[in-house]
Amino acid sequence: MNSTVLIVDDEPASRYGMRRALEREGHTIVEAGSVNEAEIIVESNSPGVVLLDVKLASESGLDYLPTLVSRREPPVVIIVTAHGSERLAVEAIKRGAYDYLAKPFDVDELRILVKNAIEAFRLRSENERLRNELAGTETFGQLIGSSPAMTRVYSLIEKLAQTDVNVLITGESGTGKEMVAREIHARGRADAGPFVAINCAAMPQELIESELFGHEKGAFTGAAGKRVGKFEAANKGTLFLDEIGDMSLSTQAKVLRVIEEKSFQRLGSNETVSSDVRIISATNKDLEKEIELQKFREDLYYRLCVVSINVPPLRERKSDIPALANAFCKRFSIAYKANPLSISKAALKALLEYDWPGNVRQLRNYIERAVVLAENEEITLDVFSEELSAKNLQNKDLTQTDNLISIPFFLEFRDAKKEFERKYIEECLNQTGGNITQAAAKLGIHRQSLQHKIKELGLTKTFVSGN
Repeated sequence: MNSTVLIVDDEPASRYGMRRALEREGHTIVEAGSVNEAEIIVESNSPGVVLLDVKLASESGLDYLPTLVSRREPPVVIIVTAHGSERLAVEAIKRGAYDYLAKPFDVDELRILVKNAIEAFRLRSENERLRNELAGTETFGQLIGSSPAMTRVYSLIEKLAQTDVNVLITGESGTGKEMVAREIHARGRADAGPFVAINCAAMPQELIESELFGHEKGAFTGAAGKRVGKFEAANKGTLFLDEIGDMSLSTQAKVLRVIEEKSFQRLGSNETVSSDVRIISATNKDLEKEIELQKFREDLYYRLCVVSINVPPLRERKSDIPALANAFCKRFSIAYKANPLSISKAALKALLEYDWPGNVRQLRNYIERAVVLAENEEITLDVFSEELSAKNLQNKDLTQTDNLISIPFFLEFRDAKKEFERKYIEECLNQTGGNITQAAAKLGIHRQSLQHKIKELGLTKTFVSGN
């Protein structure tokens, strides 16, 4: 998560305070007291995040902002303003700034802002490198893959990009829901406003309303000054509400009201603020089930889900694994190695056979680790973790295959897969005399996971789960 942070401020005391707060988090800090100094550092150090003061003696940080954000690999810029300069901050966000920090600042707020900015920089850099470096790979903007499941997603993105309807993106964790949201925004109107994102699960519940709606000075303990919220910052643009299913019912009610009235009030204020935003939300939860459990408002659900996009899990788009794996391999080879690496046939076969419960994010992490551990110019199977290792595969001594391949071909893929899984586990249990502990060891999974599978696949009458 660490990255180089450039502090651009003409006040040494202000730079010192920010440096002390961020160095304790392990970040590398560089400083500049003017635009000229900043430009020299940006050219040589390529910082991931820039804390840019609006007023720099005789210079203007706001005027320097377009130069920063127009670079080939631009840093993520956080504008630093004095209290009372919120209008300048909103203008800066419209010009490409990530967020803003008001002086005097709260140390925890500074650290959270920088942490989120570094993550945004890493995600954007990775996506940009993949787009530019993977010539010949089947891509759709930031998204990689040409499977029928992803082609359907691309088609929906194209249709929705030119509209202003609210979109709900569903899918398991790690499937790339935010990338889909960004692609919808990027392919929209040329004059579309900013893309502003907030993770409803990562934000402490007591702070999320302040982040969404903003607050006035003294609105609550710790509110040292006025703050513009995400709804206001995203005006005329897109507000991405990630993990919307984790939002509390009380906050849901307030979000619903903003959607219906296109206005709101900052915390601690009676002033009405207009906000015309398109909302794209995402969740890994079944919101219809959450509605039944009275954990999610039905009226908000229908407001958010004018159109829905389901991003398929990686196990349902395995034909995309080679393209994704090679893309990540090239990406991390450039980052960690002098020479590009390739993936051996055995390793690729193992990647294709694995079900990837963590989806694309897990695959990316596996490839990154493999690139770091690879000793030659090829990634071999032995550098992967236990789930994919050759030793683990050899331990699955399942020589009786007749029972495993006798699956009717008229079954749909999902049913055939389940039938194969049932026969596979049943055969392993036969070989171990129904001993679940031994069978789990052969399968390379946890004992509790096998017990769950036995129950799910209807094998509980044949084998005793307590063995």
